[in-house]
Amino acid sequence: MNHTFQILEFNRIIEKLEELALTEGAKEQIRNLTPELKEAEVRKNLRDTTQARMILDRMGQPPAVAMNGMTAIFRSVMQEGILMPEDLESVGTMLTGVKRYKDFLNRCKYLELSLAYYEENLDPLESLARELFESIRNKRVDDSASKYLKNVRQEIVRMEEKLRTKAESMLRTNKKFFSDSYITIRNGKVCLPVKKEYKLAVPGSVIDQSSTGSTLFIEPSAIAALNGELESLKIEEENETRRILYTLTAQVEEQLPVLTENRKVLEKLDFLFAKGKLSADMKGVEPEIFTERIIRITEGRHPFMNPEQVVPLNFELGKNGRGIVITGPNTGGKTVSIKTVGLFSLMAQCGLHIPCKEGQISLFNQVLCDIGDGQNITENLSTFSSHIVNVLDILSKADRESLVILDELGSGTDPAEGMGIAISILEELRRCGCLFLATTHYPEVKTYAKEAEGITNARMAFDRESLRPLYRLEIGEAGESCALYIAGRLGMPERMIRRAEQYAYGLPETEPESGKYREAEKRPGGPRIEKIKKVTENQIAMQTKFTLGDSVMILPDKKIGIVCTTVNEKGVVRVQMPDKKIWINHKRLKLLVSAEQLYPEDYDFSILFDTVENRKARHKMEKGYQEGLEIRKAADETLPKL
Repeated sequence: MNHTFQILEFNRIIEKLEELALTEGAKEQIRNLTPELKEAEVRKNLRDTTQARMILDRMGQPPAVAMNGMTAIFRSVMQEGILMPEDLESVGTMLTGVKRYKDFLNRCKYLELSLAYYEENLDPLESLARELFESIRNKRVDDSASKYLKNVRQEIVRMEEKLRTKAESMLRTNKKFFSDSYITIRNGKVCLPVKKEYKLAVPGSVIDQSSTGSTLFIEPSAIAALNGELESLKIEEENETRRILYTLTAQVEEQLPVLTENRKVLEKLDFLFAKGKLSADMKGVEPEIFTERIIRITEGRHPFMNPEQVVPLNFELGKNGRGIVITGPNTGGKTVSIKTVGLFSLMAQCGLHIPCKEGQISLFNQVLCDIGDGQNITENLSTFSSHIVNVLDILSKADRESLVILDELGSGTDPAEGMGIAISILEELRRCGCLFLATTHYPEVKTYAKEAEGITNARMAFDRESLRPLYRLEIGEAGESCALYIAGRLGMPERMIRRAEQYAYGLPETEPESGKYREAEKRPGGPRIEKIKKVTENQIAMQTKFTLGDSVMILPDKKIGIVCTTVNEKGVVRVQMPDKKIWINHKRLKLLVSAEQLYPEDYDFSILFDTVENRKARHKMEKGYQEGLEIRKAADETLPKL
């Protein structure tokens, strides 16, 4: 399913949804989101998303609750550890958030939405929260946590002041003994900075010395007793602080089940409101869910395309047939259309709204697709091989409850064989009974879809006025080639259009081709062309009748092949047949599909026509002369004698 998620860009939906969640628990639920197969669960999940969206629209955003680090805190409590002040403060902050969230949901109850009644599962533990906030402030046990702690800290303050006063008095009395005019704290003791030569003049203990050794930091005997009293007070403070922390930790442990449930409910609500936010961002709606095999989308918009520029998709499948075959020009929107249908199906079964005016989605046990190039360099698979591997895997998994989406059926290989493969794949999909969508360029597939039961043709609309694709799907109509129409609109003479139709579709000739040619028309403009040039132009005209890669029919046998050498000066063409290459007079050939409709602009035809050895040799020769390398011609490359 991960392959399908990536191709249909459902992983991007997950990423966007995760960005809208606030808690780590909700983000984890989103990362684990997969299509649900139970109808009741799908309906419940969609209803929750709808209610979250309604609350967001009517009441605004719910309050944020700080729950970072709760997992570690709860784990520490379960392991009978003591919580530090910052941990206890985090628990108190969470409980404050629970109280605000509970109040928010209470205000939402007037909407009569079941989602608002999650409030009953939240317990703010007000007594514990009050105890925590009275005892812990600014990540420190507060003086008000106990009367004894308050008294000890007051004694510490008085003792520190007494020490400071005594030490400063000694500094002022014998200034010459000291290197500085201020006291210092070394190893937790109040010390005086005594010059080394006056060490004996100041009775006491040497605690430390300066880096140069010229200054000794001495704890005078006169204040040693006071330092001892201060240390005792600090020990009392620490003991009381630990006692308070143990007491508060015990209270948290006692309420741990409630705290855990609070966190679970808040993460669930965060997950639901993230789905509601996504719905609002995409202007989505709740789709109707069917167990019957039906997909109906009205004015659908792909969620990652600009809604102001995208042409809405109107689509229906399952009511009058099991499959749709879409044809139309490149960049006309075929792939986007089928990806939108697949993505909407995944989103609906995950409880997410879909961006459209109305939607009716069937439940599928799996969505299987083959879209894109798929070329695998590491496994040495060409585009065609990769497609076939994917399609065979899909056919082995598909059943009556599956949705199958295939892009550019049979592409990347010999047109005649590719067309046959495309039709055989469609036949297999019909046999397994799944719903399916497919796109293709082959005209024969359109004819098959028109005649086959349960398959409907569709096309991407084309504006004949502006000569541009409209990106609008029209179901029930097969796509047609607009090349002749475009040529006429761009100024090609009518007689040339008629002649093109005769060659393209095998129409009867309106004027005899054989016999004496009419005298060429005299036309103004342009310099006179010498006779040798006229011969060259005639050759060029003949050579451009067919181009490398064209799919052609050999008459009268009606065999299909592909042009591998264009027309030469003798009027013959070399055609690749399934088992060999043959030379044929160009008059016996009829163009079926031009190469520009079958292959990319920079397609390397040597893949189809050349041997592996010749391709390697030619590649090495392009880098420079190499002795012993040669390109061998096959026996059928020799021009026949005419």
